[in-house]
Amino acid sequence: MSARRIAVVSAGLSNPSSTRMLADRLASSTLAALAEREIEASTDVIELRDLAHDITNNLLTGFAPAPLEEAINRVVSADALIVVTPILSTSYSGLFKSFIDVLDPDALTGKPVLIGANAGTARHSLAIDYAIRPLFTYLHAEPVSTGVFAASSDWGASADQVAPLGARVERGARELADAIARREPAVEHDPFDPASYLGEGRSFGHLLGGLAGE
Repeated sequence: MSARRIAVVSAGLSNPSSTRMLADRLASSTLAALAEREIEASTDVIELRDLAHDITNNLLTGFAPAPLEEAINRVVSADALIVVTPILSTSYSGLFKSFIDVLDPDALTGKPVLIGANAGTARHSLAIDYAIRPLFTYLHAEPVSTGVFAASSDWGASADQVAPLGARVERGARELADAIARREPAVEHDPFDPASYLGEGRSFGHLLGGLAGE
């Protein structure tokens, strides 16, 4: 069976960041869960912080510079996604949403997604279900049932013992691994042929957010 590939999108703003720490834990646990199912897999980590200027330029011009184009291709051709964003002003970060906005609206259809989020306090944990999950549902992706939220307290000695972060990470990872196992491996795409992603008649500008015709 073909190896599976998971795109890991981290929208952390600092370096290092707790967003990336959570993304790495989710990725590691998912690979372990797939290995238990005898499914070979690898991860591609995409740091949106490194693409911030390119994302802005794409929103303004409809043109994706090479690094952003590569990141888009890695996301839309992956077997599954792990996405992690900091929670700012009760919702996902602007950088995270801007990256989603440059994707074709149909590019994530049917793709399994494990959602992660982090913030300073646990009172922001509901943002996964009232803000981030509806975003991916609108895009016809398939978010797994468990969303993994991490507050600052989850990383220290005083971590919540009722539902430890490790247990939440493992549960979400198992659900994503199950979703990947149920699907056929993603079809390999030609990065120079937009039609191989979205079908005949779809322009490359449409792939990059539908801005070319505006």
